[in-house]
Amino acid sequence: QVQLVESGGGLVQAGDSLRLSCSASGRTEAMGWFRDAPGKEREFVAVISWTADTRYADSVKGRFTISRDNAKNTVTLQMHSLKPTDTGKYYCTAGSTFNPSPDEYWGQGTQVTVTS
Repeated sequence: QVQLVESGGGLVQAGDSLRLSCSASGRTEAMGWFRDAPGKEREFVAVISWTADTRYADSVKGRFTISRDNAKNTVTLQMHSLKPTDTGKYYCTAGSTFNPSPDEYWGQGTQVTVTS
């Protein structure tokens, strides 16, 4: 069992940047982020493999960057040029698959709110 703990959410204005971090209690092949937005289905955001392959949702490409520190079992989501449509609860995930995105383990989520 791998436990995930997120941090870094908050309230920002459109155009601002924010960084989310997630710490895992053990090693996993892939780590990623999903988000729940009001009135929408849960959405894949980004994923990174142990070897640093990455994949992004079209809606965040060019604005978000996912990275990981394998020695520390952490993953970071750097978000730039935030939009109100990025508002939601962001969940860190981890698991054995890069594609499809990992969903075996989930964090408790951290809220990101972007105001216009």
